[in-house]
Amino acid sequence: MVVRMRSTKSHRNNRRSHDRLFSPAVTLDKNTNVSHLRHRASLVTGQYKGRMVIDMQAKLSKKAKRDKQAKTEGR
Repeated sequence: MVVRMRSTKSHRNNRRSHDRLFSPAVTLDKNTNVSHLRHRASLVTGQYKGRMVIDMQAKLSKKAKRDKQAKTEGR
């Protein structure tokens, strides 16, 4: 089957105009100078807008406990 009407270069480019890539917006934390994505909590400190949102120490200890348990079970 043959295409009856070819799309012009301008029509093709107009269709592709939204296919561009964006670089992620990265911000430095004012207190710790740790980079994080904007409008998201820092995965290193667990803070968002200067207040503690995620308890990273508890999260790390829970992960260490889970890894230790998986290691003893032989997974």
